[in-house]
Amino acid sequence: MRKRYREPKHPLIQILMEYGLVLIGSGIIAIGFNVFLLPNQVASGGVSGISTILYTTLGWEPAYVQWAFNIPLFIAGLIVLGRNFGAKTFIGTLFLPFVVFLTKDWEPWTNDALLGSLCGGILVGLGLGIVFRGKASTGGTDLAAQIIHTYTNLSLGTCVAIIDGLIVLSAAIVFDIEKGLYALISLYVTSKTIDLIQVGFNRSKMALIITNNEPEVRDAIIHELDRGVTRISGHGGYTDDSRPILMCVIDQSEFTKLKQLVKVVDPKAFVIVMDASEVLGEGFKLD
Repeated sequence: MRKRYREPKHPLIQILMEYGLVLIGSGIIAIGFNVFLLPNQVASGGVSGISTILYTTLGWEPAYVQWAFNIPLFIAGLIVLGRNFGAKTFIGTLFLPFVVFLTKDWEPWTNDALLGSLCGGILVGLGLGIVFRGKASTGGTDLAAQIIHTYTNLSLGTCVAIIDGLIVLSAAIVFDIEKGLYALISLYVTSKTIDLIQVGFNRSKMALIITNNEPEVRDAIIHELDRGVTRISGHGGYTDDSRPILMCVIDQSEFTKLKQLVKVVDPKAFVIVMDASEVLGEGFKLD
């Protein structure tokens, strides 16, 4: 089995890297907001969506609106939820509107609302994914959702959906239905991009193999694929016979070779294959 070793990061270096990720991610979100979402009136949820609506209707500076919402929400989170959200989240709460203010005079990169919602959603999702990698958040309506979740029986995901839904509905009323639909598109793209940044581009497969030639299949996987195998005890539902199950996680590129190996060793083997979004450990990601 191939092995890879890596020296653990020094705590100070780790902290600096996390702060750097928060700053970089917040900056990307702010740029995406100013060059894609705001000029195309795409209010895709969150405090940024509120600031888009207020800027269009009342002319209020988006950065000031975001500070006005983010800072009180952060303080309310500390008081109501009774825990420390950390300095990194506070930095993100302040820095994001700051970059919005610095880049407010940048020219829009597109005046097409559909392109703006797609590209803006990608940049916002990219930035949020990086911030989450830094073990922080940008505050805002996420904190409001946690506060509502604390005092109701609603799940956190439901609270976030309700808040973002109300913001998107407000955009549809203030602007038009089409802009509300663009906001929904942007929200969807943002969520998918966050997943991609959190999980990564490398997809793996998990295979469960039920075979009467368990030793041969196991040896083939270990020696031919150079992958580990876990043997799980199982029983047939119809025969009640003991049937070992082999569990193996492989890279997507190795999937075809696995199928061929199993087919050669035991053509009657029963194989179940599932996507494994993220795999940590030897032979895969280490953190």
